Amino acid sequence: MRRIFDEESKLRKWLDVEAAVAEARAAVGDVPKEAAEEIARNANTKAVTLSRTKEIEKETHHDLMSMVMALSEACQGEGKKYVHYGLTSMDVEDTTTGLQFKEAFGIIQKELDDLETILASLVRKYRGLIMVARTHGRHAGVITFGLKLAVWLSEIKRQKKRLKQVRERAEVGKILGIVGTGAGLGKNALKIQDKALASLGLKPAGLVTQVIQRDIHAEVVSYLALLGSSLDKFATEIRNLQRSEISEALEPFERKKQVGSSALPSKRNGTQ
Repeated sequence: MRRIFDEESKLRKWLDVEAAVAEARAAVGDVPKEAAEEIARNANTKAVTLSRTKEIEKETHHDLMSMVMALSEACQGEGKKYVHYGLTSMDVEDTTTGLQFKEAFGIIQKELDDLETILASLVRKYRGLIMVARTHGRHAGVITFGLKLAVWLSEIKRQKKRLKQVRERAEVGKILGIVGTGAGLGKNALKIQDKALASLGLKPAGLVTQVIQRDIHAEVVSYLALLGSSLDKFATEIRNLQRSEISEALEPFERKKQVGSSALPSKRNGTQ
């Protein structure tokens, strides 16, 4: 996850957007094919290094423009003058955010799929294992450990449904130039946007101005908070059930090898 959001990865995605737009403009006849090929050939972090963009940024005090200038330096001939042609900074930056969301959500999706599979297996395994049911920490009745896990499983299923909905709204981009009118891209603006975003695996954000509207980004943060709350609840309960006076759940522990404490040989912390 750190790799997705680090500066090197962001620069690489900026360059991917520049290449996709150049190729889309060439496809509709607005940019010479040779120019688009030259831009695409140099839109990588070998030709445009992070260190070079940082050098330029010290003078320009503009992060995105430093990339544009570095890419222009790397290109030859016709390609040089068509770099970033018709675009505004937020076309590249907001579309890159959509690419980062897409990659990051892919990781989360896989982890949730794995967690769902594990929980479903444990529900079947422990569906008949009796345990104390508590309210406010006090004994209140009897349930099965399988039921407790089934409640968690249902919550994960809801989180997966939410993730699908969030992804539909967040994995989007915007290639419409200054203030979102498409004027700088000409009569083929919508075609260019569709082609460029399709090649990047994103959908158009729909109606925009200079930026993709931030309620979309806020929804991503809200979803992550909801998911984090669920995972925290599960982890806290497992931790609580491992307390010495409860000991209703224990994590794996290799008695012959694993050490629970440097001071207490009898202590068993399990797998952290």
